[in-house]
Amino acid sequence: MRKYVILSVLLILLLSASGQDLHFSQFYNTPLTTNPANTGFLPNSDYRIGAHYREQNSSLPSTYKTTSVYGDFQFLRNKFRSGWMGVGGVILQDAAGGNTLVSNKFYSSIAYHQMLGEEGLLSLGFNLGFANKRLNTETLRFGDQWNALSKDFNLPSGENLTQLNPSFGYFDIQAGLNYAYFPTQNIYLHFGISLHHLNRPREQFFQNSSTVDTRIKPRSIFFADAMIKMNDQVILSPGVYYTRQAKSAELVAGMHVNYNLSGDGDQQLIAGIYMRPGDAFIPSIGYQWRNFKFTFSYDATTSGLRNFNTSRGATEFYLQYDGLYTLMYANKQSFCPSFKN
Repeated sequence: MRKYVILSVLLILLLSASGQDLHFSQFYNTPLTTNPANTGFLPNSDYRIGAHYREQNSSLPSTYKTTSVYGDFQFLRNKFRSGWMGVGGVILQDAAGGNTLVSNKFYSSIAYHQMLGEEGLLSLGFNLGFANKRLNTETLRFGDQWNALSKDFNLPSGENLTQLNPSFGYFDIQAGLNYAYFPTQNIYLHFGISLHHLNRPREQFFQNSSTVDTRIKPRSIFFADAMIKMNDQVILSPGVYYTRQAKSAELVAGMHVNYNLSGDGDQQLIAGIYMRPGDAFIPSIGYQWRNFKFTFSYDATTSGLRNFNTSRGATEFYLQYDGLYTLMYANKQSFCPSFKN
């Protein structure tokens, strides 16, 4: 009976995953998927490369694995008055239900950033992507396959899958607007809003589904974060993330702290705590060495699902590298509080 309940929970999660976008708990480390206006918005560098890996519900029979690789850079800094362009790209893959449902997404994004006086920055960005989803029908199990004697799904199924297309793809469009405010060298505020699936692409596995609206529901994302330099040893970074798509919504809020280990900022310890109300408690730990940053977080489930996954929700690993065009843009301006003198 316990195995049957677990499989039912997995089926619900799989169906939910097919209708909702991918997400990471470390929203502050997913700039391009949070808002395309973040493309090329690099307060302390000229380009960056990041990689993200998330494994969810590892204690259950089938896991959910999400991988992301992205990069973006600034250009035309000397062509606009107090402004510049940003270009970037993201590759995402999500494998749900033990590779039963696999999503691959490829996005390219562009943004323009304009200084507003000496203390403000306005950013506008867009991205265009292509998504592909495929379903492995050989791993599907249905109710009429349940064998009560052997307690397994080993009976033949009467389901008709002849109208099922196991793979499909579509183009996708997003847009976003951000504003940053940095009144002093010790305070930095940043917030923005983005709209996803502006073209309402269709997402369907069945060939004949004219009676069902298979268009992806629009998704909105709002975020706000800050950096506050307390002293030469501590920088606080509170943040909040809210997204809504159809009747589903997600809120994540918390703060992480950078502690200066080396005195010059080349080595920093990163520790944080975030919360997804009603779902998970998310502690994180990380380390920054010069231009490299590594962060690990853990989702401790607080919802009713903890009875099945023993509170083991998800683990996330993130790696980032920031670089400078040393010779090309010697007049690079830093907006964020920093341990560097």
